[in-house]
Amino acid sequence: MELQDITKEGERNEEYEGASVPKVEVKIEEEAEPDHYSKLQSPSDDIYSEALYAGDPVKTRADKPTEGNTRLYRAACLFLTIMCLILLLLVIILSVKLQTGSTICPAREETTAADGRSPPFDPTCSHEQCLALFPSTQAQRRGCQQCPHGWRIFGRSCFYLSTTRLSWDESQRNCSARGGSLAVVSSRSLQNFLTKEGKMKYWIGLKHEGATWTWVNNTLLRESYWKEGGSQGDCGLLSSGQPPEKNWIRASCEGYSYFICQMEL
Repeated sequence: MELQDITKEGERNEEYEGASVPKVEVKIEEEAEPDHYSKLQSPSDDIYSEALYAGDPVKTRADKPTEGNTRLYRAACLFLTIMCLILLLLVIILSVKLQTGSTICPAREETTAADGRSPPFDPTCSHEQCLALFPSTQAQRRGCQQCPHGWRIFGRSCFYLSTTRLSWDESQRNCSARGGSLAVVSSRSLQNFLTKEGKMKYWIGLKHEGATWTWVNNTLLRESYWKEGGSQGDCGLLSSGQPPEKNWIRASCEGYSYFICQMEL
């Protein structure tokens, strides 16, 4: 019984081996479909150039400044350029005005008793002429410059009235050592000022040489204020105790007297 079963089992095996077995096809990696993930790693350039939204193309990275912004920038640059030119013109005008000062005298307030109108005079005058018209309006300083201690200012000069007496030549040397010279009376206003400030007789820078009277600055005497009455000498004295119209005295240059020094600012 067992032998018969074994024989049947062997026949079955032979039948199974003789039967045709269906073949299974296996696709290798090269024949497989392309991987979609690899496509995502290298997107095409068209993605960034144009995207479709509701059927309308929308610019992305290729966008440029709009035409309106460009016009705005140009208008701002033009406005700033015009403002710079205007400011430059104002600076030039102001600098020119500061460099060219005016020498116009203020209107004179004095009136005549007859008609109450001010007398005519030249609207432009020198500094000395203005001081002659308005002696009370002189300044004590000129910018950063001022007279040394003990000196008195008038116009553009400083004056020193000595407290010691010397001869005319010694007085001139003393004034030179102080940085000036004996005073030169160049206007009536200065004559009035020196007469008012002094209390003694003072040497001034006037000396008789040859046939003419000459100042120490080598200018000829043009307007004089000699005292009436004869006097002898070749050098000039200013007597402050006399009226300013006639208080100059001729004296010997070897005599001793006080003196007035003048120094320009």
